[in-house]
Amino acid sequence: MSQDFNMIRHALEEHLAAINENTSEIQALFDYLQELEVKTEKLSARLDQLQLKNDVVAMPEKQQCISLTQLEKKIFLTLYTETTPLCWTEIAQRTELPLAIIQEGLSSLTEKGVPLLRTYIQDHIFFKLNPQFKEVQAKENLVTLSLQSFLPN
Repeated sequence: MSQDFNMIRHALEEHLAAINENTSEIQALFDYLQELEVKTEKLSARLDQLQLKNDVVAMPEKQQCISLTQLEKKIFLTLYTETTPLCWTEIAQRTELPLAIIQEGLSSLTEKGVPLLRTYIQDHIFFKLNPQFKEVQAKENLVTLSLQSFLPN
């Protein structure tokens, strides 16, 4: 009987060792994925900068109006009225919107052609409107904004 308990104990110890090995492997993969995510974001920012440089060189004389939803306008106005870059949480606080909506909104703004500058400081991403676009926006109102947009609700 003692031998049976020893066999069961040995089997459980082997099982525990296998679980610990798998946990370590999963943690290593998770760390690797986080590194890949940071590198992907940096690569995305570099591509955006190249695109912006290319757009500045080949900027059409007349840009088309950009249509935004109310949430996108709220995020756009936050960036438009700020002079310093903002991180996700700062934008979320100023717009009083959840962080997930901010991330989707910034992605949507970029897809619609609003040029955002990204800056990385200690693995945090900060966003700012391209100053040239800001100037064109002030002159031509590409993102159709009314005076009501600037007034608090």
